[in-house]
This record gives sequence, structure tokens and C-alpha cells, in this order.
Amino acid sequence: MVQYLVGSRASNLARAQVREYLRPLRERFPDTTFTHRVVLEGGDRDRKSLLSHVSSDSGGSAFSSEQEAALSRGDVDVVVHSLKDLPTSGPVGLALLPPPGREDVRDALCGSTLAGLRKGARVGTGAPRRVAQLLAVRPDLDIVPIRGNVPPRLKKIKTEGLDAVVLAAAGLHRLGLDDAIGELLPLRLFPPSPGQGALGIQVRTDASSAPLREILGSVGDGAVDAEIRAERALLAELHGGCSVPVGAYGETLPGGDLRLFGQVSSLDGSEQISGTLTGPSAEPEKLGAALAASLIDQGAHAILDAVRAALAAR
Repeated sequence: MVQYLVGSRASNLARAQVREYLRPLRERFPDTTFTHRVVLEGGDRDRKSLLSHVSSDSGGSAFSSEQEAALSRGDVDVVVHSLKDLPTSGPVGLALLPPPGREDVRDALCGSTLAGLRKGARVGTGAPRRVAQLLAVRPDLDIVPIRGNVPPRLKKIKTEGLDAVVLAAAGLHRLGLDDAIGELLPLRLFPPSPGQGALGIQVRTDASSAPLREILGSVGDGAVDAEIRAERALLAELHGGCSVPVGAYGETLPGGDLRLFGQVSSLDGSEQISGTLTGPSAEPEKLGAALAASLIDQGAHAILDAVRAALAAR
């Protein structure tokens, strides 16, 4: 009996993602044992500081650095991340495998619909992208910064007197909290974080991990892999991260080509630039880089430089 240790964050959502990922693997490989191991991240220990500050203190990502270190040390054999939490460049010796499909990529407004929000309504979110996109559509809104796992953020509608909160639909679906969704926000106005809805399956690249990579590769989805690679390439070319307002989503078209949409916003939503490109699904990074170049030509760097300066000053 071969045993592999599977790492993840401690949240209920992280545990649900591990169960989702391991279910088909356990069916296909009954003689292989997968054991879950929790790794606590900086963003889980510190729920009050800005994520950009937590990431700086941890020397990487607030939600992935400790897991990557555990994987590199050999404390775990594979890590199941929320892909949107992963930086676009990982540590040497680690790689991402194709994810097993993808959940709903959209953001969800919980507690109300956009049209149903009163003027000056208090809406909770801690993500600069979501703040910017909300203010672009409804500049009258009062955005309240919130952090934490999904259920506690939902509870803040009552405990902090919020009118609504914005969360990833994927997390709500995975936790069985679909009833909390007031409206699924339209992709053209609210493109998600690159990789949203997908699992980030991270492994070591050393020769001893080859048998595990072969097992895990059996459940990978090539079309989804191309979509997320294009999205992450766009983000990488813009030198972005989870702390800047960049939204993107890729779609595999019926003929097999890949269409990529990207958006860059100022923090207050007053400036937005966007674009769409289509290209071969076999070259997703090339497509992402080309769309990034188009957005840069429209002024993306100036917007993002201003965003980073504003966030650093907080």
C-alpha cells in the first residue's frame, strides 16, 4: 500500500476542496492511500492586517507560502490550493499539474442583488479587485473591508450590519451555501481573479515524485489547464497579484480555440481598461502575454503603479 500526504489550509473550504479532489483518485487507485495534512498559513493566523502586508511578512503569499515550504521539505507530497491564491511564479522544484475541471468562476453578491442595494449600501469585501469593480458600477456604495473564511464573512451581514458581501461562487457551491447567493455577478463587469474556481495542484518535480505525478495527471482537465494558464500569464505580464485589481477569464470555444478577457481597474473604479483576444489553446501563455501587451498599450501600468503606491501607503 502506497501512502501520500496531501496538504492544504485549515479552513472548511480547503478541506472540502481536498475531499473533492481525492474522491475520483481514491476510486481509480484503491490501493493508494491519500492522507490529508493541514498547514497553517500567515493569512489564516492574521485576519486583521492587509493581505499585502501579510504577504510581505511571510516572504511570499499569505495563503500559500507555508504549504509550498512544507511541500519543498517533503512534509507533504502534494498540496491542494485555491489556484487564485497562488503567485504566478512558484519556488524552484515545484510545479502545477492540470486541475480536475473547474467550479463556477463568477463572484456572488450575498444578501442582495446589485439593483436591490439601497443608495450608500454597506458592502463587505477585502479584495481590491472586487472593491474597484463594485465602485465602477455603483460608486455610491460604502465598501467595508472584511477578511476571514467564507461562513464568518457571510455572518458579517448580520453581525456588522452589512447590506451584502461579495464572495466567490465556487466556495459557496463547495460548502453547500448556494442559498446565500443573491446574484451571480456578470463576468463582463466583474471578471474574476485569474484561476478563480480552479484547484491549484502543486507537486515536486524531482524524480521520486514521478509516480505520484502520473497518478494525479490522470484526473487533469487539459481545456481548463489552458484557460488558467492564459489567465495567469496575463497576470504575470502585468506584474500583478491578489492585491491588485486585475480580472481575467479564459473560455474554450467550440472549435477548440481559447478566448481570453482581461480587465484592469483603478482602486476607486473610476478608470477601467479591458480587452479580449482569441488564439490557439495550445499556446495559452502566448495569448495571455499578447492580451497583457494590449492592456499595457491602453495604460495598464500607470493604473497598477498608482494602485500599488496607494496600497503601500495604507
